[in-house]
Amino acid sequence: MWSIKKLPENERPREKLARWGANVLSNQELLAILLGSGYRGVSAISLADKLLCKCGGLKGLKDASLSELLEIPGIGEAKGISILALIELSRRLHTYEPENMAMIESAGEVFDLLGATVSDLDRERFIVLLLDNRHRLLGVDTISIGSLDASIVHPRELFKSCIRRSAAGVVLVHNHPSGDPRPSFEDKLVTERIIEAGKLLGICVLDHVILAGQTYYSMKEHGLMD
Repeated sequence: MWSIKKLPENERPREKLARWGANVLSNQELLAILLGSGYRGVSAISLADKLLCKCGGLKGLKDASLSELLEIPGIGEAKGISILALIELSRRLHTYEPENMAMIESAGEVFDLLGATVSDLDRERFIVLLLDNRHRLLGVDTISIGSLDASIVHPRELFKSCIRRSAAGVVLVHNHPSGDPRPSFEDKLVTERIIEAGKLLGICVLDHVILAGQTYYSMKEHGLMD
């Protein structure tokens, strides 16, 4: 049985995903991670390629039955069931729309969400709240940890998350270990850069909230987001 582990380290799908992210992997590599191994003379990636060819690509794979999968050499019942489970999860994720998604409509709500865990950290942490077009929370991503700096908080990294989650708007959040929530010159510069980048992508930057101890500062509420 051929395993992914027999590939050179820089070609192993798991290692590539861990280093570069899932979006850089091909369909065959992603499927190979799920399969885990091939069979005698056939690697997991080759098996994934054979599977996709047999099914007519991802579109055909999503409609495959267990009996059809079991007809493919190297696909046993365990692998076939894992594939069907993944397909069903993907289908549910695609149609999932929670009725009780958190709404973020004010800086106070941002503080309620993150204040207890972020305000008193001893290092600056830059976080983005991803929102849909009704200001419902889609996710919370940490973009950087360390001093807030224009070179560290790059719009490319921030908006990568937004595009992946199909976010319509974002709220920027970071903490001030000093205890003073007022924005620095660097804070304002970073905010301006991100706002301009968001305009090009059609993603609205709704606010930048600075958390410090038991207080917070909203750039929007102080007229700095115009």
